[in-house]
Formats: sequence, structure tokens, C-alpha cells
Amino acid sequence: MTQISPARFAPSDVVERALDAAYVQARQVSEGHNSQVYPALAQADPELFGLSVVATDGRVWDRGDAEAGFAFMSVAKPFTFALVAAHLGAGRARAELGVNATGAAFNAVEPVLAGDGRTNPMVNPGAIAACSRLPGASEAEKWTHLLDGLSAFAGRRLALDVELYDNVMATNVRNRELIGALAKQGQLVGDAEEALVLYSKQSCVLVSAHDLAVMGATLANGGVNPVTGVRVIGAELIRPVLAVMITAGLYEKSGEWLYDVALPAKTGLGGGIVTVAPGLAGIGGFSPRIDAGANTVRGMRATAQLAADLGLGLFGT
Repeated sequence: MTQISPARFAPSDVVERALDAAYVQARQVSEGHNSQVYPALAQADPELFGLSVVATDGRVWDRGDAEAGFAFMSVAKPFTFALVAAHLGAGRARAELGVNATGAAFNAVEPVLAGDGRTNPMVNPGAIAACSRLPGASEAEKWTHLLDGLSAFAGRRLALDVELYDNVMATNVRNRELIGALAKQGQLVGDAEEALVLYSKQSCVLVSAHDLAVMGATLANGGVNPVTGVRVIGAELIRPVLAVMITAGLYEKSGEWLYDVALPAKTGLGGGIVTVAPGLAGIGGFSPRIDAGANTVRGMRATAQLAADLGLGLFGT
């Protein structure tokens, strides 16, 4: 992957002004509501709002509740896919998991049963299938590999929210339907329950908007964490990861997001959003208020405004 020089990213004072404007504007938005899927998400303070930008040269800007912890949920998917692709190789990962949009909800069973079982690693069935392919001889080894990799992306040791995980596993009705459909289609490697456990654990890791910005910047920087200097994945894996983010990172709104913002992004039920400006920076946002498509309202608004004000976007000149 050819990287854009970090020197092309905006000067610090320009970023400061753009971040202030985006934060103030988005903070006024009262649309959306907390996810009701899990009690812990429903009980989160809906007024929390954090925004962070991390440049590929290591510069960091935080606003609001940028250090507030929240559940990773589906924002983990591109990073887990990156680790699986590093294990399998990008070509094999594409062949086994699929990379096309499903045209259905993120947790729909129908796309699994309608074809050969392959979907996209940014939606639940594809992400569960990805987790079943993590390296390791046991569930514990696979979880260690996954948590170590996610922590390397974030540049600090991440931790599992055990209470949230217990709650998720007790109410995982739809995802249990998905593992049944995936198993029927031969899309799981190893034990189905193990795949569900790993998928649920990744979703219940606690992160912050600041963490997401660092993780996004690691993808923007060709796989090297710009804060720690550690290479997390090979540069050859960046394009495949960003491609699936563009395809299904915001589920049914992915096309609208690409049309309006033109940057790879991924959202989650917990209210997080990570966005990647290749070669330049990562943007992390957090607000529990989500729309009907399970995307953070304030996080999307702020990121879109930042991208416009800083001249980001894949199709710009």
C-alpha cells in the first residue's frame, strides 16, 4: 500500500478548530436513543460524547468524553478481520468469508441461508465465521491471540467487561440462530459454541473514542501503530480491511456514508464509530444515541463534519 506522507495532514491549529466546531455542533444533536438490545447499553448515559483524532505522525487531539469506556460491540469487527486475514492470508479470508454487502440487516439470518453461507465480516454472521478462524489450539489460546491483537491496535492493554459479557451470553438469541445457520452451511471452523463465545467476548471489550482513533490511525498508517511504533498487521492487509469497511461498515447506510463522506468507517451498538483517512489519520467517536440502523448519531455527524472541514475523503484531489 502506498502511504500518503503524514506531512500532508492538516496543521495542528487547523485540526483544533475543526475538532472544536464538529464537537460543538454534534453535541447539540438530541436525535437517536440508546440500544435496548442489552441492559448495559440501555443504561449508559445518553449524554456522553467523545471525539478523538490521531494522525499517522502520532499527533493526538481529544474532545469531550474521549476517554470514557464503552462496549466495543461491532466496531471490533474490522480489527478482528484484520487479525484473521493475517492468519489466513487476504485471498483465503475473502474466499471463505465473503466480502459483498448482504442487502439485509446486520444480524439477519436470511443471507446465510439464501446462498452458500458467506456474507461479509462486518455483519454478525460473517464476523462469527471470522472468529471461528482465529489461530490457536483452544478457545483460551484463540481469545488470547484476539485480545493481544486488539490491544496492539489500541496501543494499550484492553480488558473484557465480564458483567456485560455474561449479560450478552444470556440473551444471545439471534446470534445463536446465526451459528445454527452458519453450521448448516458449513461456514464455521471448529466448535460453534466456541465461535459464539469469541465473537461475544470481542464485542464486550471496553474501549474509548481515543482508543478507536488510535486503532483507526494504525490502519491509516499501513498497519503500524503511530503512537507505539509497533507493527500490528502487514501493509498488504490494509486494502482488504478498508474494502469491507466501505462495503458494510455502516450496514444499510454504508452507501450513503460513502457517497457523503467517502471514508471507510465502522459503527457499533455501543455508540462507537471508527473512521480511517488512509495515510493521514484515524477518527474515533462515541455517543450512545444510535439511529434505526444501529449507527451513532452524534459520532456520524461529527465525523462527517470533520472530514469535510479537513478535506478528507477517498475521492478528493
